[in-house]
Amino acid sequence: MAKKINMEMELRKVKLSDLVPYENNPRNNDEAVPDVEESMVQTGYNSPIVVSKDMVILAGHTRLKSLLDAGVEEAPVVVIDRTAEQQKKFRLLDNKTGEKAVWDFSKLEIELDGIDFDGFDFGFDNVVVDVDELFEDAEPKEEKEPKQIQCPHCGMWFTEKR
Repeated sequence: MAKKINMEMELRKVKLSDLVPYENNPRNNDEAVPDVEESMVQTGYNSPIVVSKDMVILAGHTRLKSLLDAGVEEAPVVVIDRTAEQQKKFRLLDNKTGEKAVWDFSKLEIELDGIDFDGFDFGFDNVVVDVDELFEDAEPKEEKEPKQIQCPHCGMWFTEKR
């Protein structure tokens, strides 16, 4: 049986000056503004700011700063009508749940192959690492002789695989 999830929302184009940043936003996002702005320049505005019915930002403070920095005056936003508790939870969980995701480096390497970010450094050079380079200064480990194991049922001897 499917879980009950509130899907009610409205996409509305608004003046960015009508949006109200949440006064107690615990995220310091100024460092991310150039990256988000450049991401939107290269790929478009694909993830709308989410606001309450009274236009207070629930998710998207960095996107707002980036749009304003780029000189944008209007943009589509997603308006949702939730309880005060649901709004508070969403503001926190929208950012926190993303921190639990991890990169699959082998897939990331494939995705990055041939991508040109027009000279902008999004920091992927720090994510994809040549594993051999990480261990090139490591001390070699002394190899032990393979262990011999005798089957208690038939008496045959086997060499442990390494």
